[in-house]
Amino acid sequence: MSDRPSVVTRFAPSPTGYLHIGGARTALFNWLYARHTGGKFLIRVEDTDRERSTPAAVDAIFEGLDWLGLKSDAEPLFQFQQADRHRAAVQQLLDKGRAYRCWMSVEELDIERTKARAEGRAIRSVWRDKDAPANDKPFVVRFKGPLEGETVVEDLVKGPVRFQNKELDDLVLLRSDGAPTYNLAVVVDDHDMGVTHVIRGDDHLNNAARQTLIYQALDFAVPAFAHIPLIHGPDGAKLSKRHGAQAVGEFADMGYLPEAMRNYLARLGWGHGDDEIFSDAQAISWFDVADVGSAPARLDWAKLNHINSHYIRLADDHRLALLTSEAHERLGTALPADGLARLEAAIPLVKEGAATIPELANLTLFALKARPLAPDEKTQGLLTDETRERMQRLTENLAEAGSWAPADLEARLKDFAAQEGVGLGKFGPALRGILSGGSTAPDLASTLAAVGRDEALGRLQDALFKATKTL
Repeated sequence: MSDRPSVVTRFAPSPTGYLHIGGARTALFNWLYARHTGGKFLIRVEDTDRERSTPAAVDAIFEGLDWLGLKSDAEPLFQFQQADRHRAAVQQLLDKGRAYRCWMSVEELDIERTKARAEGRAIRSVWRDKDAPANDKPFVVRFKGPLEGETVVEDLVKGPVRFQNKELDDLVLLRSDGAPTYNLAVVVDDHDMGVTHVIRGDDHLNNAARQTLIYQALDFAVPAFAHIPLIHGPDGAKLSKRHGAQAVGEFADMGYLPEAMRNYLARLGWGHGDDEIFSDAQAISWFDVADVGSAPARLDWAKLNHINSHYIRLADDHRLALLTSEAHERLGTALPADGLARLEAAIPLVKEGAATIPELANLTLFALKARPLAPDEKTQGLLTDETRERMQRLTENLAEAGSWAPADLEARLKDFAAQEGVGLGKFGPALRGILSGGSTAPDLASTLAAVGRDEALGRLQDALFKATKTL
């Protein structure tokens, strides 16, 4: 009995650039289906295009996958290293009469291509049924596909898709330099890796027919195919740079959390009723590739922000403080020595209003400002003689506070206003300006709590001293 799990999926990126959001969703669907079925999720780097494959792109792909939390259940396979195995498979096809050597020149191939188009058929080489010539010229090896009948791809998303064999050309399996081609390598690798389900973008649907014929010619079991629609922009057009971020790394830099991206990407083409927000455990429990829609999904920034804001509210404050600190550094904010502690104090009081980490950085800027903090122009205008005297009394009142919790501070501010016989509006704007330095800040009690007792009292004294000197 085989010890392989019943389901093995794989994500097979080509390292010619960054990890695209569409590729990330493909990886996620493979990961979800493997987890849903108790199977394995594998990664294969398809680096046979040596001219375009780069180490930097390989690193970018794995960084994106690691950020998303999509780990392979085995050591990733690099396709180029399997070249000898691929060539051996080509020899098997030659021995079985399912492949042939082709000596067509570029000019002859162009003539055949023109002729094939005119006759409504695929390219067929003149060497398909001829003996080898008496020369040592370079040749390619082509697949000897059937001339009649049809090949049916039983697609789990699209249903049965039929291809007329006469329209499937005798594709090259081995180039003249001995390098295996994509369609041959994919079939051999998927078989050797035990892949049972090939879940990928529907731009590979035509390849599925050609690969099915190669599977059958090699006496390999044909895996189940599931070709998922592409992701379009909000306007319904193919996703492009004008729609904003495309690389997974860009979404990370824009302040989206990986758990939010997993949730959002899962909803791009698949869903569970009307559920918009769900945990990884729920997604794993519910996901079936057969439930993926056949229509293209659309990127919706408003929904992504909504989902991300949900996960920000749930996130650990220390983790958010670290991410927000990094965002401040990218923005050029000068962080005080105790900046991380200040962020941890401020974040739980402001994170309800943030959809992204940069927004959280903006909401916490007030807590990081260094003393002496001179009032901004608007706040200076509020510091009349009457307000300045009232703020001095408030400072003395706050200094006597036994608790610096937001609820207690809110009660103290209300009591102070009642003692003064005025509403909070008489001194609240000036207090906010003094504490925040003109930056965005939460309600007064939360701002006081986030800044901390010593810092808040110090900012008040700085402002009153500055105001006294100005006046």
